[in-house]
Amino acid sequence: MNLSLYIAKRYLIAKKSQNAINIISWISVLSVAIGTFALVVVLSAFNGLEGLVESLFENFDSDIKIEAKKGKVFDANTIDFEKLRAIPEVENLSKVLIEVCGVRYKKEQAIINIKGVEESFLTMSKLDSNLIDGELLLERNGINYAITGYGIASQLGLYLEKSPANLTIYAPKRGNISTVNPLNAVYRKMISPAGVFYISPEYDLKYIVVPLSFTQDLLEYENEISSVEISVKNEDDIEAVAEKIKQLLGDNFTVKNRFEFNEIIYKTNRTEKWMTFLILVFILIIAAFNILSSLSMLIIEKKKDIYTLSCLGAKPSLIRRIFFFEGILINLTGALSGMILGIVVCLLQQHVGLLELENGIVPYYPIELNPIEMVYILVTVLAIGFLTSWYPVRNLTKVSYN
Repeated sequence: MNLSLYIAKRYLIAKKSQNAINIISWISVLSVAIGTFALVVVLSAFNGLEGLVESLFENFDSDIKIEAKKGKVFDANTIDFEKLRAIPEVENLSKVLIEVCGVRYKKEQAIINIKGVEESFLTMSKLDSNLIDGELLLERNGINYAITGYGIASQLGLYLEKSPANLTIYAPKRGNISTVNPLNAVYRKMISPAGVFYISPEYDLKYIVVPLSFTQDLLEYENEISSVEISVKNEDDIEAVAEKIKQLLGDNFTVKNRFEFNEIIYKTNRTEKWMTFLILVFILIIAAFNILSSLSMLIIEKKKDIYTLSCLGAKPSLIRRIFFFEGILINLTGALSGMILGIVVCLLQQHVGLLELENGIVPYYPIELNPIEMVYILVTVLAIGFLTSWYPVRNLTKVSYN
């Protein structure tokens, strides 16, 4: 066994003549452990939130969206859908027409976005897992149906179990309409409610999903759509497929993947995550100075041992390594203890649920362990321990020789 490491281990576990040195040494271990534990739990919590946000978008938004560079709508015939479907990674697609409209149910009214979609959208969107009332239905026996966000249903007082009446959708007519009767200035069409979905307020208070043909009839469009939404077989291929579609469609269309049309949310979450990481690392650096205190007091106490080792022929490098390893052992003990405890707590939250979310989208606070980030945390903590052990020990042992 390495002599300097063996002596360092003995110094760590052996009782010192001054009990305060033992206390400070274990306070150093505890400080590093708490800092490491906080890094593991906080980063995993941010990962959980990011995963939750992504899952919410997956439930309603597509992987890729195609829109016209100019104008709100475009003719669907300007896109070769056969070529789009021929791309091997493309799983499904749907033409979409979105418009801001008014909706009335009995005496209640609200401003909403109707999203006209094809039947394939129901498979792409995973709305079935978020349906809380009714059924996932757009058309049956020639009758059109609407799937309403929970927030809109609450505003309108729409309860499907009470044999609801039809919804009336209003949309302003295009062009300059001059009339004394306001009802002649809007398109109006009725539709039966079929289901209610619950995802998040961003969607629940905004969207009513209806058949594409219903929306086109309401707005008196023939073949116009506002976008084409595409789902990809493998999530890892989203960016590559988006590039293929850009090359296929040319310069008249914008092609964005899910991460781009929700770019602000993703960037904000990641920025907060890494800013928090830096703050916790800074706190950990301050906590690591406890190691300096421990080593300083230990070197003062072990002056006789240093002198004895010197008389036996020990070189200054050996003496420095002893106390350097002492600092590393303190840091490593704290880092491993904090990491193990943090991982255990995260796993318990994942599988048991220690922290509940009242009235939340999910019953328990989301958390997700990332093995690569665990490596980053361990490397960061050990690097801090290396610096707080190497430089002070080098100078303090020089002073002790004098």
